Amino acid sequence: MTQGPFPATRFRRLRRTEPLRRLVRETTLSPADLIWPLFVRDGEGERDAVPSMPGVERLSVDLLVEAAREAAGLGIPAICIFPYTDAALKTEACEEAWNPDNLSNRAVRAIREAGIDIAVMTDVALDPYNANGHDGIVRDGVILNDESVEALVRMALEQARAGADILGPSDMMDGRIGAMRSALEAEGFRDVTIMSYAAKYASAFYGPFRDAVGASGALTGDKKTYQMDPANADEAMRLVARDLSEGADMVMVKPGMPYLDICARVKGEFGVPTFAYQVSGEYAMLRGAADRGWLDGEAVMFESLAAFKRAGCDGILTYFARDVARHLQN
Repeated sequence: MTQGPFPATRFRRLRRTEPLRRLVRETTLSPADLIWPLFVRDGEGERDAVPSMPGVERLSVDLLVEAAREAAGLGIPAICIFPYTDAALKTEACEEAWNPDNLSNRAVRAIREAGIDIAVMTDVALDPYNANGHDGIVRDGVILNDESVEALVRMALEQARAGADILGPSDMMDGRIGAMRSALEAEGFRDVTIMSYAAKYASAFYGPFRDAVGASGALTGDKKTYQMDPANADEAMRLVARDLSEGADMVMVKPGMPYLDICARVKGEFGVPTFAYQVSGEYAMLRGAADRGWLDGEAVMFESLAAFKRAGCDGILTYFARDVARHLQN
């Protein structure tokens, strides 16, 4: 690529007005790029704020259905459901995870019964149901891989039966994608999509989310034996390759902004649908600073999401989804 010397080339010519800037803009953001994570709680007509995530609420199933309807009206193609499970239902065996009538499955069925034209994604991990707060079954302080995979398969099948369009295995157990895909095929759920949390790091940015699903108080120890070391990049490529070979349709990098290099590598090396999760800690930092007047909230919201698209992501899970879609619609 060659450019004429100054003054023949003046880059500022194309920055002079907003219409000119729009004309040559390389990266665009639309509601179709967004997945909106939603937290569901028990009750009816109930909503309660998540203190560590300003502007985010847990919603009872009826209100979550209305949120899904609003999302569809704003052009957001998918929501992702996370349950706030009663502590009395949490056990070491995590049986509530595959209860057909657990919060997550009830919410999926309610959206399907309402006829809302939106894709419903679910979380496949045991931490909302685990008395130990982990994404896998714990025995003598050890997170068991194969036993956890068996539980996750049971959980995934119930979510498929409830009507989920996209399963999001976020547990990081080895072999879980292949096991889920085989079970889905055997049970006739051939069209259910898997978006694997293929490169999920043992990050310090998850704290507010654990508050939102009620897992932070229960967690014993840390998740470093199954989530990725933040210092590793090549390992993420191996994990993505493995999950794709086992039947994942889409892959995710989590967290988002601290791992934009991983997003770019995944998209560049595999060319598959690639997503990132702008996680609770990222959201809380930006929203908290904006609420205090330290940052221009609207500007940093759009700037942060443009970074994901620039890195090659096809979509972003973000708690800003509704705000972004409203701004773009207006």
